[in-house]
Amino acid sequence: MTDLQVGRSSRRPRHSRHLRQAMQLVRDAAGTGARWLARQEAAVLVAVLVVLLALFGFVKIAEELGESELAKLDEWLLELLRVPGQPHVPIGPPWLMEAAQDITALGGRTMLLAVTVFATGYLALERKYGAMWLVAIAAGGGGLLSTMMKQLFGRGRPDAVPHLVAVTSPSFPSGHSMLAAIMYLTLGALLARFAARRRTKVYLLTVALFATFVVGSSRVYLGVHYPSDVVVGWCAGLVWALICWLVARYLQYRGTVDRSGRV
Repeated sequence: MTDLQVGRSSRRPRHSRHLRQAMQLVRDAAGTGARWLARQEAAVLVAVLVVLLALFGFVKIAEELGESELAKLDEWLLELLRVPGQPHVPIGPPWLMEAAQDITALGGRTMLLAVTVFATGYLALERKYGAMWLVAIAAGGGGLLSTMMKQLFGRGRPDAVPHLVAVTSPSFPSGHSMLAAIMYLTLGALLARFAARRRTKVYLLTVALFATFVVGSSRVYLGVHYPSDVVVGWCAGLVWALICWLVARYLQYRGTVDRSGRV
């Protein structure tokens, strides 16, 4: 009996020591994160604010799915983009529908997979392994997140107007909008970080934002997504892209990744 008590008492200090070490690691990580955040420039603080606002927008729209007011607004906007009395004909000149079909492919999985492979291949050849992993994780994680959310919400595709391209997956959120935001904003931010002149940085980020906008807009124009699907896709993609960017900045602060993108 005495030996059993001695064995138990010897294990307790060891368990307590491991617990103290774990708590110390958590405190060190929290302290490092707080010091990093305090030392960052306004861009990082703005990014955190945008993440919070985008999350708020995502939650608000998700809460109102199926509500009559949101459904009516979605259907009204879809019908507004069709010729009155001819729901199968979109407004605008004939070439606009073909352009929308071409633009929407920029947010398709095949195109984005190709962009991801080419981008990561280039970064690997340049030995910018930190940037390479950032692109790979942003794209791969974003694709998985998009699929999970579609299955979770299970919203059906619009039936107010005919679809002008083939679709097979659930509607909410828009995968094209979300993945375009993730991929193009991540690449735009990376390229802007390597650019020397401010106007070049502004140009790259503007192009990334424009590509994200037109891809999402094309999904509504083609009748395969409700406008709320696209807005939430943009919000989710923006949140994920900014989180990946903030993590990369944090690793750079810790010294895991240098400013050139190398590990």
